[in-house]
Amino acid sequence: MFKIRRALMSVTDKSGLAAFAQGLNSFGVHILSTGGTAKLLREEGVPITDVSDFTGFPEMLDGRVKTLHPKIHGGILGIRDNPAHVQTMAEHGIEVIDMVVVNLYAFAKTVAQPGCTLEEAIENIDIGGPAMIRAAAKNSRHVAVVTDPEDYEAILREMKDSEGHISRKTSLRLACKAFCLTHEYDGNICEYLQKATAS
Repeated sequence: MFKIRRALMSVTDKSGLAAFAQGLNSFGVHILSTGGTAKLLREEGVPITDVSDFTGFPEMLDGRVKTLHPKIHGGILGIRDNPAHVQTMAEHGIEVIDMVVVNLYAFAKTVAQPGCTLEEAIENIDIGGPAMIRAAAKNSRHVAVVTDPEDYEAILREMKDSEGHISRKTSLRLACKAFCLTHEYDGNICEYLQKATAS
């Protein structure tokens, strides 16, 4: 069981997100966010910190590079009970991220649209999202990865019952769900590109 102190939110599907963020905020969780997600949360009155302010590095290349940064991935991947990891994180000013709330660009939906070009399809391949999801899922002993809005209510209920903590059973279930999502996502890309290169 581990306590959620800092969460990173960056989602395409924003259904239920504001209520979830407000719930996390009620437990004192510090929320990091980017782009349209940050805009929505601010409009809903949820206090957040922009990822660019957290990392000290601006978004660039039309938003392609924003979360691909050591302060993000170090905060997700650092093993909290490994003294060497803790020391390295302290030396580099890397703060832990205990929850990652991410879902992915709608690639399958995009390529299903009539007239979708190869360029449009490629632009809708998410890079930062899968990287964060896989990092959080790999480190599920210390990080909860949330990829499905259907899980928001149950997570808040568990945190309420455990004073802001998530159980190992829950974090492992969420990690499994996350890896299944990225597996399906990459499968959709693979299938599309196989068809695009078949002729």
